[in-house]
Amino acid sequence: MPSDSRHRPVYVISVAAELVDMHPQTLRLYERKGLIRPGRSSGKTRLYSERDIEHLREIRRLTQELGVNLAGVEEVMRLQHELDDIQGEFEAEIERIEDELRAQAQPRALPGPDGRVDPKDRPVYVISIAAELVDMHPQTLRLYERKQLIRPGRSSGKTRLYSERDIEHLREIRRLTQELGVNLAGVEEIMRLRHQLDSTRAGLESNVRRIQDDITDRMTKWRTLPEGDGAGTDDDG
Repeated sequence: MPSDSRHRPVYVISVAAELVDMHPQTLRLYERKGLIRPGRSSGKTRLYSERDIEHLREIRRLTQELGVNLAGVEEVMRLQHELDDIQGEFEAEIERIEDELRAQAQPRALPGPDGRVDPKDRPVYVISIAAELVDMHPQTLRLYERKQLIRPGRSSGKTRLYSERDIEHLREIRRLTQELGVNLAGVEEIMRLRHQLDSTRAGLESNVRRIQDDITDRMTKWRTLPEGDGAGTDDDG
């Protein structure tokens, strides 16, 4: 599987800085903060990819348009890099599976999907208990839901039910606002990325399981194929 051309390092720092209308020294600062991760040439020259340019433009949007402080930007970019990394891991796994199929290695059993919902996503806590667990007022949880920072489930009677993952998200919101001083616009960006990361991870894991299941089916069929006409020819001899 060919690598995404957006991740290919091609721009020297002066060109990258011009593309995003920033000073090269700003790009160096963002690199030291871990906000961007440029590649290096064989001569150790910084080289920026299209994805790095996208990240730099996102940093500028967060700081200049939304007024997000640097701590909030660091959280956003950490999640962006996590998304990039998990996509890369998924692509590598697909490539590995394709290589196995091409090599037609000796069939062996592969683990299938367990078909169970992650217990962390099971909605179990009513709003009063969830609010107590995270030391917030229930009305605050309703506000965060309207802002789509959290997405509690519903019982058959439409009662809000919060999962362990919702509790983790609420604690993360409290950390961002109280410890890091991130404004609500920054928190919205961070939580949007967290939800995207959760969904992406679940989707990629589901795809890998589906491919593994398909491989298992194929290998089972290979094992149970009847022997070719060659067996009958030997018996006649």
